[in-house]
Amino acid sequence: MIATSVFLIPNGTFVVELLVVLVILFLVTKYILPPLNKAMEGRQAKIRQALESADAARAEAASAGDERARLLAEARDQARQIVENAQATSDQLKAEAGGRAQVEYDRILSNAQAEVAGARQQAIDEASARVGEIVFDLVTKIVGREVDQSAHEDLVREAVNALRAEAAKGTDR
Repeated sequence: MIATSVFLIPNGTFVVELLVVLVILFLVTKYILPPLNKAMEGRQAKIRQALESADAARAEAASAGDERARLLAEARDQARQIVENAQATSDQLKAEAGGRAQVEYDRILSNAQAEVAGARQQAIDEASARVGEIVFDLVTKIVGREVDQSAHEDLVREAVNALRAEAAKGTDR
């Protein structure tokens, strides 16, 4: 009885339990572990692929960021060029308008000067014709007798020519 009470000595139950554990272990390693390993390897492959995809997406995003920055810089340069062209066109249009305005001013001024010169000449002509009559009437009244008009026309012409010469000197100033 002493031998049955020592728990370190194997008995029949132990051998059966050991055989059951070995059979279960064999069944687990033969039928359960291979599908589990296959599932774990598949999961690892998916994770690896997802990591690689993430790395590729990160690299693509960085490349797209660089491309976006380059395109933004290009757009800014184009916008700056458009503004410069618009400013140059505006300056050119201002200069052309100023030139046209100056030409129009000069034309109006020359027309006005020509009209003034024409009106002055007409006034001188009218005044000189009228002066001749006034002088003739005045001389007749002063002298008290009729003066020969044909004899004094030369004097009147000389006076008129002198007035014209005086008027011409006034326009040259």
